[in-house]
Amino acid sequence: MHILILGGDGYLGWPTAMYFSGKGHDVTVVDNYFRRNACTELDCGTLFHVPSLSERAAIWQEKTGYTIQVVIGDLTDPEVMRSFFTGDVTYQWPSNGAVCAPPDTVIHYAEQPSAPYSLLNYKYANTTISNNLLVTNNLMFALKDLKPDTHVIHIGTMGEYGTPNIDIEEGWLEVEHKGRKDTFLFPRQASSIYHTSKIMDTDLMWFAVRTWKLRITNLMQGPVYGLETDESKIDSRLKTIFNYDEIFGTVVNRFITQAIVGYPLTVYGQGGQTRGYLNIKDTLQCVGKAVQTPAKQGEFRFFNQIMETFTVRELAELTCTVGRSLGYDVVIRSVENPRKEAEEHYYNPVYHGLLDIGVIPHYLTEEVMKEIFLLIAPFKDAIRKDVIFKGIKW
Repeated sequence: MHILILGGDGYLGWPTAMYFSGKGHDVTVVDNYFRRNACTELDCGTLFHVPSLSERAAIWQEKTGYTIQVVIGDLTDPEVMRSFFTGDVTYQWPSNGAVCAPPDTVIHYAEQPSAPYSLLNYKYANTTISNNLLVTNNLMFALKDLKPDTHVIHIGTMGEYGTPNIDIEEGWLEVEHKGRKDTFLFPRQASSIYHTSKIMDTDLMWFAVRTWKLRITNLMQGPVYGLETDESKIDSRLKTIFNYDEIFGTVVNRFITQAIVGYPLTVYGQGGQTRGYLNIKDTLQCVGKAVQTPAKQGEFRFFNQIMETFTVRELAELTCTVGRSLGYDVVIRSVENPRKEAEEHYYNPVYHGLLDIGVIPHYLTEEVMKEIFLLIAPFKDAIRKDVIFKGIKW
């Protein structure tokens, strides 16, 4: 099938493109280099240089024989979004401008993904809201007007739910009130502007499903960790972007990087914050299974995309254990929590749906964390301590 990946240059977007291309699908990626440009503007730390999308697609084709088509464009422009469904697309790679039919599946990663970024100030908050909502809204109208049978897989976030004092169901909740019952979207209570924009995403998509009978799978994803996938092993230049700063880095990746350079692990407060996590390889599994078992017409389907839960303190202790076994002098430092969030709370999300459709989890064991240490260690000299923690508050 033809799979269109929105945000195909990102931490998850590029591995997803290789994953589906390697399975023989026609893959098109589109990106406006938002993440790269933001890292440059804010002087964030990336572990190594990442070739451009066209360069990576050329390397991928050279090594595998498969073609990933590349488009550089801003999806907040509705005409750019609609061009993928009308065939009026300008390709940066391949240079012959080969054209695919309209996509059978759209995988939507094209959003500003950082809570700290969204709360740097009002300008970055506006950028987060305008980018995330315009891209989603443009996609909904393009589908409605041009190809309503296309299956959308949207990467949501477990952060939409917050930390309620009840079990977190997979997207929906049956409510009984004054003798009557109905099913509603599970209550949301975001802790950042970014997560609030994702709640708004959900409402836009639910409107589109109810009104225009679109078919959408919403993967409510937890923080992802890891660097290498089966596809990136083919050539080191195919590795995905890797952040270790507090704006775009995720906690496991950050802790391992800090351990390698002798920077105390930055545990916010007492570290009781509990979240669900998954390996980058499982992100690919989850998206792959969602493609194989699409939502039905008029269905808004949810999966909580996590494999296990940890407190931040547990992750820090695991990092200490593994780091010290490898000879690193790892210490934990509790810092004043710059975020408005509960540090001790109930957290019990349901996450069996993806397992039911065939996902086989990779758990965060000492051995798995050791493998990530060994992948990051060769880049030790490139790690900048000055970007690890600046204390962005809200």
